[in-house]
Amino acid sequence: MDHYLDIRLRPDPEFAPTLLMNALFAKLHRALSEQGRDDIGVSFPRAAPAAALGDTLRLHGGHAALQRLMAGDWLSGMRDHIALAAIQPVPPQAEAWQVRRKQAKTNPDKERRRLVRRLGISAEEAAQRFPDSAARRLTLPFLTLNSASTGQRYQLHIEQRPAPATHSGRFNAFGLSPDATVPWF
Repeated sequence: MDHYLDIRLRPDPEFAPTLLMNALFAKLHRALSEQGRDDIGVSFPRAAPAAALGDTLRLHGGHAALQRLMAGDWLSGMRDHIALAAIQPVPPQAEAWQVRRKQAKTNPDKERRRLVRRLGISAEEAAQRFPDSAARRLTLPFLTLNSASTGQRYQLHIEQRPAPATHSGRFNAFGLSPDATVPWF
C-alpha cells in the first residue's frame, strides 16, 4: 500500500454524484473481480459521516498493481464523468485506516430464522430474543449496487475508521477488508 490513485467525479448537471459514484464503483468491482485482484484497497477521502461517500474514490496498492488495474478498459463509459489523477506515492504522514463493509440486522424475520437454525430454539423463543423493535438501521454512507447473480439492488454500507496500526492483508472484490488497512491522508 505504498501508492494511490484518485478518481474524482466531475460535476454533472444531468447525474447526481451518488449515481455516478454507484456506477464508478460497480465498474471497479467488476474489474477487481475479473482480474482476480486482492491487492487493491479503496477509500473515500471526501466522505461525510452518515451522508454520501463524496466525489472521490481513492485506490490503494503497489505501483505495479495499480498500473495493471488501470491498463484495463474498465473505465469505459465513465471517462467524461471523471478526472483521473496519476499514480502517486503515499505521503509519509499517512495514518492507517480500515475501510470495510458494515451490515445491519435490519430484517427481524431473517434473524429469527437464523437463531432457530443455529441455536435449535423454537420460533416463539426466537421472536422473544429478536423482536421487531431490535432491527437496526445504519447511518453510514452507502453505495447502491446491483447483484450480478440475482439482479437485485442492495446497499453496500461503508465504514471508514482509524486503525491502531498498519495491517497488511487481502482485499475482496470491492476493495474492502475487515482486517487490512489503507493509508489515510
